[in-house]
Amino acid sequence: MISIVLVEPEIPENTGNISRTCACTGMPLYLVGKLGFEITESRVKRAGLDYWDKLHIERVPDLRTLTDRFGEEKFFYFSSKASRLYTDADYPADAFLVFGKETKGLPSELVAAHPDRALRIPMRPALRCLNLGELYY
Repeated sequence: MISIVLVEPEIPENTGNISRTCACTGMPLYLVGKLGFEITESRVKRAGLDYWDKLHIERVPDLRTLTDRFGEEKFFYFSSKASRLYTDADYPADAFLVFGKETKGLPSELVAAHPDRALRIPMRPALRCLNLGELYY
């Protein structure tokens, strides 16, 4: 089963939308590091609708906690800074798709440290970022 990993998400509605998608598809959701909101916030709960009890969600202090637990080779880092396209990767069945915070994405040193698993989703040149919360509709 593919898992979704959000590193320091900042916008509660986005995380709520992604959590709803994870609940509906059965994908686990991992929230890493400091959040820009409380999970109890009504905006997160409202965006996640009434699916919270059907969601495997886990808070972890840092990304290393997950990579040590599951194996670094399963992690794929999505960033506009990456050179490889997401369609060029061979994903294992139990891959972890890692996305950064809305305002900054993943740290450039993390992306640079994993060039074979750093991936990007192509975007039109005039646009600066893609909202992951909207990808899942």
